[in-house]
Amino acid sequence: MSSVPHSRVRVIDSAAGCPEIPIVEGEGNAKVVLSPHNGGTFRSFQLISLQQGARTVSLCHGSDCVYYVIAGTGCIVDENGGARLAFAEGHMVHIDAGDGYRIEAGDGGITVVGGPCPPDAGLYAGLISKEG
Repeated sequence: MSSVPHSRVRVIDSAAGCPEIPIVEGEGNAKVVLSPHNGGTFRSFQLISLQQGARTVSLCHGSDCVYYVIAGTGCIVDENGGARLAFAEGHMVHIDAGDGYRIEAGDGGITVVGGPCPPDAGLYAGLISKEG
Protein backbone atom coordinates (compact mmCIF):
# COMPACT_ATOMS: atom_id res chain seq x y z
CA MET A 1 0.00 0.00 0.00
CA SER A 2 1.43 3.40 -0.93
CA SER A 3 1.22 6.41 1.32
CA VAL A 4 -0.29 9.66 0.14
CA PRO A 5 1.94 12.56 1.24
CA HIS A 6 -0.85 15.17 1.42
CA SER A 7 -3.71 13.05 2.67
CA ARG A 8 -6.35 14.79 4.73
CA VAL A 9 -10.08 14.78 4.80
CA ARG A 10 -12.10 17.99 4.76
CA VAL A 11 -15.78 18.73 4.36
CA ILE A 12 -16.45 21.74 2.14
CA ASP A 13 -19.90 23.31 2.36
CA SER A 14 -20.84 24.41 -1.15
CA ALA A 15 -23.64 26.57 0.27
CA ALA A 16 -21.31 28.85 2.24
CA GLY A 17 -18.04 30.60 1.59
CA CYS A 18 -17.45 29.36 -1.95
CA PRO A 19 -16.33 32.12 -4.32
CA GLU A 20 -18.05 32.58 -7.67
CA ILE A 21 -16.39 32.69 -11.07
CA PRO A 22 -17.88 34.73 -13.95
CA ILE A 23 -18.68 31.94 -16.40
CA VAL A 24 -22.49 32.26 -16.47
CA GLU A 25 -24.48 34.22 -19.05
CA GLY A 26 -28.02 34.88 -17.83
CA GLU A 27 -29.49 33.99 -14.46
CA GLY A 28 -27.46 31.61 -12.33
CA ASN A 29 -24.01 31.25 -10.83
CA ALA A 30 -20.88 29.11 -10.69
CA LYS A 31 -19.52 28.54 -7.18
CA VAL A 32 -16.00 27.15 -6.87
CA VAL A 33 -16.13 24.33 -4.34
CA LEU A 34 -12.63 22.93 -4.84
CA SER A 35 -9.65 24.45 -6.64
CA PRO A 36 -6.09 25.52 -5.84
CA HIS A 37 -7.55 28.45 -3.85
CA ASN A 38 -8.49 26.03 -1.04
CA GLY A 39 -5.93 23.28 -1.52
CA GLY A 40 -7.29 21.35 -4.52
CA THR A 41 -4.19 19.99 -6.22
CA PHE A 42 -5.35 17.02 -8.25
CA ARG A 43 -9.03 17.85 -8.78
CA SER A 44 -11.29 20.87 -9.04
CA PHE A 45 -14.99 21.35 -9.33
CA GLN A 46 -17.63 23.98 -9.28
CA LEU A 47 -21.35 23.91 -8.60
CA ILE A 48 -23.07 25.52 -11.58
CA SER A 49 -26.74 26.52 -11.34
CA LEU A 50 -28.40 27.86 -14.48
CA GLN A 51 -31.95 29.14 -14.73
CA GLN A 52 -34.03 28.64 -17.90
CA GLY A 53 -32.36 30.38 -20.85
CA ALA A 54 -28.97 30.72 -19.11
CA ARG A 55 -25.71 29.14 -20.19
CA THR A 56 -22.03 29.12 -19.44
CA VAL A 57 -19.58 31.05 -21.55
CA SER A 58 -17.55 28.98 -23.99
CA LEU A 59 -15.03 26.96 -22.00
CA CYS A 60 -11.92 24.98 -22.93
CA HIS A 61 -9.33 23.40 -20.63
CA GLY A 62 -5.90 21.85 -21.02
CA SER A 63 -7.10 18.80 -19.09
CA ASP A 64 -10.11 16.50 -19.22
CA CYS A 65 -13.33 17.70 -17.62
CA VAL A 66 -16.35 15.89 -16.15
CA TYR A 67 -19.79 17.15 -15.11
CA TYR A 68 -22.60 15.37 -13.28
CA VAL A 69 -26.19 16.65 -13.47
CA ILE A 70 -27.62 17.02 -9.97
CA ALA A 71 -31.00 18.37 -11.05
CA GLY A 72 -32.86 19.61 -14.11
CA THR A 73 -32.24 19.31 -17.82
CA GLY A 74 -30.14 20.99 -20.43
CA CYS A 75 -27.49 20.27 -23.01
CA ILE A 76 -23.77 20.31 -23.50
CA VAL A 77 -22.72 22.03 -26.73
CA ASP A 78 -19.57 20.98 -28.58
CA GLU A 79 -18.06 24.33 -29.60
CA ASN A 80 -15.73 22.62 -32.09
CA GLY A 81 -18.27 20.56 -34.03
CA GLY A 82 -21.57 22.18 -33.08
CA ALA A 83 -23.17 18.99 -31.72
CA ARG A 84 -25.71 19.37 -28.89
CA LEU A 85 -26.10 16.53 -26.41
CA ALA A 86 -29.15 16.61 -24.14
CA PHE A 87 -28.54 15.60 -20.56
CA ALA A 88 -30.64 15.42 -17.39
CA GLU A 89 -30.52 14.54 -13.71
CA GLY A 90 -28.27 11.53 -13.12
CA HIS A 91 -26.31 11.94 -16.37
CA MET A 92 -22.58 12.49 -16.54
CA VAL A 93 -20.54 13.93 -19.40
CA HIS A 94 -16.79 13.75 -20.11
CA ILE A 95 -15.04 16.42 -22.19
CA ASP A 96 -11.58 15.74 -23.62
CA ALA A 97 -8.71 18.15 -22.98
CA GLY A 98 -8.69 20.93 -25.56
CA ASP A 99 -12.34 20.54 -26.60
CA GLY A 100 -14.43 23.70 -26.44
CA TYR A 101 -17.87 23.42 -24.84
CA ARG A 102 -20.66 25.24 -23.05
CA ILE A 103 -23.55 24.13 -20.84
CA GLU A 104 -27.08 25.38 -21.56
CA ALA A 105 -30.08 25.15 -19.24
CA GLY A 106 -33.31 23.44 -20.28
CA ASP A 107 -36.85 24.67 -19.57
CA GLY A 108 -36.65 24.20 -15.81
CA GLY A 109 -32.99 25.08 -15.37
CA ILE A 110 -30.08 22.79 -14.54
CA THR A 111 -27.59 22.25 -11.71
CA VAL A 112 -24.32 20.47 -12.41
CA VAL A 113 -21.18 19.74 -10.43
CA GLY A 114 -17.79 19.16 -12.00
CA GLY A 115 -14.87 20.75 -13.71
CA PRO A 116 -11.38 20.16 -15.04
CA CYS A 117 -9.01 17.58 -13.58
CA PRO A 118 -6.32 18.58 -12.81
CA PRO A 119 -7.42 22.17 -12.14
CA ASP A 120 -7.31 24.76 -14.92
CA ALA A 121 -5.15 27.56 -13.49
CA GLY A 122 -6.70 30.12 -15.87
CA LEU A 123 -10.23 29.34 -14.73
CA TYR A 124 -9.39 30.00 -11.08
CA ALA A 125 -6.74 32.73 -11.60
CA GLY A 126 -8.68 35.44 -9.78
CA LEU A 127 -9.21 33.43 -6.60
CA ILE A 128 -7.04 34.08 -3.57
CA SER A 129 -5.32 31.08 -1.98
CA LYS A 130 -6.51 30.28 1.52
CA GLU A 131 -3.75 27.73 1.97
CA GLY A 132 -0.95 30.24 2.44
